[in-house]
Amino acid sequence: MLTEINFDGIIGPSHNYAGLSRGNIASASNAGDVSQPRAAALQGIDKMRHNLALGLPQGFFMPLDRPDTRWLETLGTTEEGAEAHLRAQAWSASSMWAANAATVSPAPDSADGKCHLTVANLVTMPHRSHEWPGTLAQLRLAFANPAFAVHAPIPAPFGDEGAANHMRLCSGHDAAGVEIFVYGLSGGRFPARQHLDASKAIARHHRLDPARTLFIRQSDTAIQGGAFHNDVVAVANEHVLFTHETAFEDREAAHAEIRAAFPAVEIVEVPTSAVTLPDAIKSYLFNAQLVSLPEGGMGLVLPTEAQDTPAVWTWLEAHVAGNGPIRKLLPVNVRQSMANGGGPACLRLRIVADPATVDPRFIADAAKLDRIAAVVAKHWPEAIAPGDLASATLAGEVRKARAALLEALDLSILA
Repeated sequence: MLTEINFDGIIGPSHNYAGLSRGNIASASNAGDVSQPRAAALQGIDKMRHNLALGLPQGFFMPLDRPDTRWLETLGTTEEGAEAHLRAQAWSASSMWAANAATVSPAPDSADGKCHLTVANLVTMPHRSHEWPGTLAQLRLAFANPAFAVHAPIPAPFGDEGAANHMRLCSGHDAAGVEIFVYGLSGGRFPARQHLDASKAIARHHRLDPARTLFIRQSDTAIQGGAFHNDVVAVANEHVLFTHETAFEDREAAHAEIRAAFPAVEIVEVPTSAVTLPDAIKSYLFNAQLVSLPEGGMGLVLPTEAQDTPAVWTWLEAHVAGNGPIRKLLPVNVRQSMANGGGPACLRLRIVADPATVDPRFIADAAKLDRIAAVVAKHWPEAIAPGDLASATLAGEVRKARAALLEALDLSILA
């Protein structure tokens, strides 16, 4: 009964463009713009509807309580008294990017036969460093069944940013796989967010077989070019690794190591000569959901920005026409998320599990998504400008909006 379930983060009512994510080009480029939280959340819900229509199991996570006054209190300040940059970090809705919620190892990979989840500490970025307590509470509620083992975060200073830097190759989602942890080394103008020691600690906690566990260095070129997570330049699904030529520091050695560990791998590499790294990052070609379709074959759920980038769309159409492993191109509109630096893959956490073992309150169906959309349409702010973060009235409205969603889904325990 094991199947891959995509859990999307519902985009919260405090969604705003504060430009807090150093190394994320889209986030920096749109800093100070007026955001549209209602439109953003509805776009995310439509993406979930789209995946349900494909026949893919779908779950979701709740937005966290924002602004985070408890975090401000640890800094000796309040919503009213906080400096502007601290206030913005307390308002951040970045938990919407569920790929950074945790690293997940399915039961077939672990020595104890459990699905292991380690909540990400996200310590590299201040605005994300205070997410993990709220995320951990949700994970422990959603995956309370004994089929799961949910772990506390790896301690600082070992930076861990979750599944965005983790890939898995397998013959099928329910089969034992090879897990690939991609890490970076600090240096240059942008920080490497995933530390090797954090990745190794997670592998030990998840009781993975060392012979089927790889640690591969992300290229400095990719990081300094704006690929702040590996999933901006590479994504894997079952036997396919879809990657940009510049993804790994030692490309040939990385490919050889992957082939040795999983000989059935099909590496689909996009050369720089066809798609430059800036075009790959601008379009989020690789920050896409590479999914196994129920009717067979694989589809690529990718942002509409990929269609708007000629080199990217030309390569994709040629790949499909050439009978490559990606058989369908499935664009979705997540422009509000993209403007803050997160594509379709950022918005979801992949968990291989028996859906019957997951708390049903976190599992989506059409009626439940309609219920969520109705709450969003009624309660989410239409727009947030940078100066609005100082508004106590808006802060109250944001909290009431989240409370209304929790109540509608019988999840007020998370309040």
